[in-house]
Amino acid sequence: MSNTLDRLKALSDKLEVKLANKPEEPFSGKAIPLKKVKKPPKEATEPIKKTEIETKGDHTKLAKSIITIMGIDTKAEEVRAQNIYKISQLYLSLSINEKAPDFDHIFIYKAMNISGIGLKEEDFGEIREGKYCQIIAITYEPDKNGKKKAKNISLSYFGKAERLDEDLKNDIMEFVLRWRYEKAFQNLEHYKYLLGKIKPNDTLF
Repeated sequence: MSNTLDRLKALSDKLEVKLANKPEEPFSGKAIPLKKVKKPPKEATEPIKKTEIETKGDHTKLAKSIITIMGIDTKAEEVRAQNIYKISQLYLSLSINEKAPDFDHIFIYKAMNISGIGLKEEDFGEIREGKYCQIIAITYEPDKNGKKKAKNISLSYFGKAERLDEDLKNDIMEFVLRWRYEKAFQNLEHYKYLLGKIKPNDTLF
């Protein structure tokens, strides 16, 4: 396993610790079955490289905007703020802004997965041969009977998973893991808010 994968695995492990304390319905890390997507056009056989993904825009402006909206204290929550800056950078470099142009709404989704690359403990970083790589956001919307059902939204498409350049593959994984990490932070804040209703804030942690 490369050093980059080791770093991503460490981030994933930290995420699991935070999710263990999540007050709302826990996200187990198990992939929600993905609906079939339209068959993409035929592709060339050359590897898809990270250098072919062009960065557009200023990620620092995006990060500052969402940090302001969320009311995050960048000094008190330095790690969380740094995580959002990195998410905004990857959001642009992976061209996710083309399908999800409003970065301020990037955290409204319930969950996020990758098709074509493993993120579970037993298959972390493994490529699924023959599968197309996409970043999939998951929301829950009511059906005609008012029952909530999972809806998968493709935020990006990268072609055949086995053709991904190693750096690009790692960036895709890092974006999803960092997105999940921020969601864990959000739930921690919610937990602190609820506890603050019954105990003074300075005695909680």
